[in-house]
Amino acid sequence: MSPYVLNLVGARLLIAALTLLIVSFAVFFATAMLPGDTATILLGQAATPEAVAGLRTAMHLDEPAFIRFMRWLAGLATGDLGTSYVNNIAVADLIGGRFVNTMRLAGVTTLIAVPLALTLGITAAMFRGSLYDRIVTIGTIGVISVPEFMIATAAVLIFSVYLKWLPALSIASDVTSIGQMLKIYAMPVITLTFVVSAQMIRMTRAAVVETIDTPYVEAALLKGASRPRMVLRHALPNAVGPIVNAIALSLSYLVGGVIIVETIFNYPGVAKLMVDGVETRDLPLIQSCAMIFCFGYLLLITLADIIAILANPRLR
Repeated sequence: MSPYVLNLVGARLLIAALTLLIVSFAVFFATAMLPGDTATILLGQAATPEAVAGLRTAMHLDEPAFIRFMRWLAGLATGDLGTSYVNNIAVADLIGGRFVNTMRLAGVTTLIAVPLALTLGITAAMFRGSLYDRIVTIGTIGVISVPEFMIATAAVLIFSVYLKWLPALSIASDVTSIGQMLKIYAMPVITLTFVVSAQMIRMTRAAVVETIDTPYVEAALLKGASRPRMVLRHALPNAVGPIVNAIALSLSYLVGGVIIVETIFNYPGVAKLMVDGVETRDLPLIQSCAMIFCFGYLLLITLADIIAILANPRLR
């Protein structure tokens, strides 16, 4: 690997680290500015001023915001996410089981959405201008135009209310068999697959079409190569970088989509936990959940950039 490529990879990692630091600053002070006093919310309106002041001191809320931020940042660096204001237990313990549920939901969605999107995107580019290409394009544009909560609501109306095939709520603790597991995960996965794959199909198709229009691919077609061979053997290997970026950007929509989906279907994941934390103004819990989602987004984007650099033959 050349020093130039190593410098590019190092620069991407440094940018990711700086971005995460800036995001942590924004997350902390944005949550700190939420309306209402945490101590008053926890103790109730009937609490005496002395009790409120004592609780604020115990939770270090009377200290300057910058000092609290530095203490919180040092805790993040050492893996200490703090203690929940509401439950008075470690935030890491609260997130532990929920994180597994969220990763399971994201993993199942990825296993379905990525192969489906790549197949539709590549074949649409392969038969560009055909009726099949127009159907795929119109379908993806239609799905992209609909917000996640509308897709989730439509799924509930169709599969739960009218057809009565699937439960309206996805409570993971009810899983006792494979069939029950499929029913529990079906609606959240269907919703997230629609949201994630639509954008991925469009970006994959655009990347392959752009590569097909290059002179060396057109030369292969003029020499007698079939269209599938031209795409799979000549265009696709040179479109790896843009396709990986398309996958990473599309999967990053899981960060926003999973919050809506877990809330609508009452799925016990990190996003639902964060929404509950907002309702109770549990600042350590909100901040930790937000940082998990931000870290996941940055990880996907950084990995996509690094893979695109390593896959570019001109850089190598």
